[in-house]
This record gives sequence, C-alpha cells and structure tokens, in this order.
Amino acid sequence: MRRFSDKRKTTPKVRDGTVQRKNRHAPTPDYYNTPQEIPVLDRERPGKDHRHLIRKKHLIDFISILPDWDELSVGLDAIVLAHEEGINGWHRPGIVAVCAWPRKIWEVWGPEFYFEHREILKRLGVPCEKQPGEYLCKFTEATARAYQLLHVLLHELGHHHDRMTTRSKEDSSRGEGYAEQYANRYSSVVFNRYLEVLGLE
Repeated sequence: MRRFSDKRKTTPKVRDGTVQRKNRHAPTPDYYNTPQEIPVLDRERPGKDHRHLIRKKHLIDFISILPDWDELSVGLDAIVLAHEEGINGWHRPGIVAVCAWPRKIWEVWGPEFYFEHREILKRLGVPCEKQPGEYLCKFTEATARAYQLLHVLLHELGHHHDRMTTRSKEDSSRGEGYAEQYANRYSSVVFNRYLEVLGLE
C-alpha cells in the first residue's frame, strides 16, 4: 500500500530542457538576512569536544553592566554562541559571535598570542606556565568564561563599534588593532562590576 502520492497535480513548465520549480520561496527571515529590532541571543551546537561556557543568562547579565549598551547595540542583530571554528570569535555586519571552548579547559598558546593577552590573563588571575615555545594557560571554567565575555565578546563588539562609527557603516575599516584596544579599554572599565555580577568563582 502506498503511503504517499507521487502524482503531480499540475504539469510544471519546462525551459531549455529543465523542469522549472512551480513555486519560488523567499529565504526564511532570520538575523542573517533581516534587521532585528533588538539583538537576538542565539546558541548553536558547540561541536565535537567543545562546549559553551557562556549561557544566555550570562550574556544578559553581562549586557546589563555595559554602560553604553543602548548606543553599542544600534545596528546589532545578533550575539551568537557559535560552534567551534578554531577561533575565539568572529564578526560579520550586524552579528558578533563567541565560539565554543574546548572541553579541556587549559589552553596552550603560542608566545605571540600569549604576550598579546597578558593583561587580561593577569587581571583574571589565570596562572600561565612557560614551556618550550609555548605557554600553558591554566583556566578554570569561570576564568575561561570571563575571558570570553571580557575579551572575546568585547573584541568582536569592537569590530561592530568600528563599523557603526564609520561614515558608510559598512566596513570595520580600523581592523584588529582597533578591536583589541577597544576590548582592553572596555574590560578595565567594567571589570569590578563583572566581579559583582558574574564573579570568578
């Protein structure tokens, strides 16, 4: 017994020997293709051997301590807890993302990356052990989450701020240096409030 019909109700048009689709559907509106009134907080599956240390509640609490969020959120469609991509985070016009963290909390960083981030590591109290050609950064779940919020997310928001403060509002023209300085400056401003609201325990 057939459980479905394979008969066509109407004959589709044929153009240049190719059957044409009868109905054309527009993409489903989402934050990638449709501006949002307020930023969406989204969570993707973290990927193999990774997990999200940040939950939506952490994002909401963190946003609450940002003094100029009303201004910063203009033109921002989404904050995404993204799957692992071999990077800490990313920015696209209107979207910022923090990528999932490895299940093994401790991180091995190369010297250049370590020296670029010494300030935030020191502020968070992350012990780092020098090894041949690398540094072992002994994060806890709480300090890794704080690093993601106080540095990675602020870095990506720095790219967004860069784009929104240009005349065209299309490109983050000032690049990585601007985003890194933005994150370092902003994290020092909100750090004490972060300890009160989210903590490092």
